[in-house]
Amino acid sequence: TLGQFRQWLYKVAKVVSNSVSTQSNFIVLKRGLAQQLGKDIGVVDPSNGVVGIVTDVSDNYAVVMSLLHKDSRISAKLKKSGDAGMIIWDGKYPNELTLIDIRKSAKIAKGDSVVTSGFTTTFPYGLLIGTVEEVWLEKSSNNFTIKLKSAVNFYNLQYVYAIDNLEKNEINRLLEKAKKEIQ
Repeated sequence: TLGQFRQWLYKVAKVVSNSVSTQSNFIVLKRGLAQQLGKDIGVVDPSNGVVGIVTDVSDNYAVVMSLLHKDSRISAKLKKSGDAGMIIWDGKYPNELTLIDIRKSAKIAKGDSVVTSGFTTTFPYGLLIGTVEEVWLEKSSNNFTIKLKSAVNFYNLQYVYAIDNLEKNEINRLLEKAKKEIQ
């Protein structure tokens, strides 16, 4: 039989600090370099809801930029239509996220799922980010902006999973090589 290579490795981590009330919310995990955790790794809750991305690590701890951070950007898709956009947070409510840059011809309904796009090495495709609550057309860009109910209860995080892409280095090396050859 053919063996199948596992691309994503889930590593459990305990949440030791978590903020939800500022414009720049971070989460601290009790897992670091000594426990094989590095930077730029996606983090999800136990039900695979997207929490954020590891931005810094020490020997035994890691800092995660929460989705509830003014500078957070996550590539996302509407699960039904496949339309891609970007998840941001407007800094208001810890249970609401915003999906921007969705073309105005996209078919969207309240309750539709928004998932990770799989376009980066940080998250695999299909992890739940949230569900559509409200849709409006941005006159300046002529695209839809969508208010989401977050899939994650950020008030109640105790344990999370850091998702390590075992093929990330190979992909990044290939992209860097391609960029150098084009210049």
